[in-house]
Amino acid sequence: MKNSIRVFASASATTGLVLLATSSFTIAIAFGALVAGAVFIALKNRSAHSESHLIAAWPEVIDHLMSGIQSGLSLSESLVGLATRGPEILRPAFAEFRDSLFRHADLELALQELKSLFHHHGSDQIFEALLISKALGGSELMSILRTLGDFLRQDLALRREIEVKHGWIKNSAHISAVAPWILLLLLSTQPSTAIAFSTPTGGMILIAGLFMTAVAYLWMNRLGRLPQTPRVFTQQSSAKHMRQKSVMR
Repeated sequence: MKNSIRVFASASATTGLVLLATSSFTIAIAFGALVAGAVFIALKNRSAHSESHLIAAWPEVIDHLMSGIQSGLSLSESLVGLATRGPEILRPAFAEFRDSLFRHADLELALQELKSLFHHHGSDQIFEALLISKALGGSELMSILRTLGDFLRQDLALRREIEVKHGWIKNSAHISAVAPWILLLLLSTQPSTAIAFSTPTGGMILIAGLFMTAVAYLWMNRLGRLPQTPRVFTQQSSAKHMRQKSVMR
């Protein structure tokens, strides 16, 4: 709801300003639509940035777990401590884990709920490693966590390097997409240009321009999107693990 209000407010403000500058309702509507799309995409990308911060926090989670276990805490106590001492972006989720653990007194069930909450391949690897170490007695837990932490850091560094290089290309594409509209805004201050684009033919040209800008932007984002690592430890594999465990019992 808040995002819709922001999009509408931005589009309305832009339409009003361009209308005052150009005295052309057609051009003002075109720029309002353009800004509405830009604001919508920016708000959508904000969630992607939040996911990036979430991914970057997992190595720190492993460090906290290793530190807690080395100091003599149990695995459950180390996980519960992340609700207050872990990365700030993850604390609400681990607070839910703490409540679930206190409510059910079942570490495996609480970890499964936590894994379902994050639904990310990096968190899947951590929680599955904890479940495996719990099933095997935990003798290799520190070695597993250390290896997993190194792997996640290498993967994160590689993705950041790729994102930086993609960012240069995407910024160039953004400038290329915006440049014609900036030129149109400057030319529209002249009455002859405003009158020309106020005709049906001018309106069709603006609609075609908006359509081609949107298609070019979406295609650019599709080409520049990094592939997502598939989740191996999904709910199906977890359910299979639980069935096998019940059979063994």
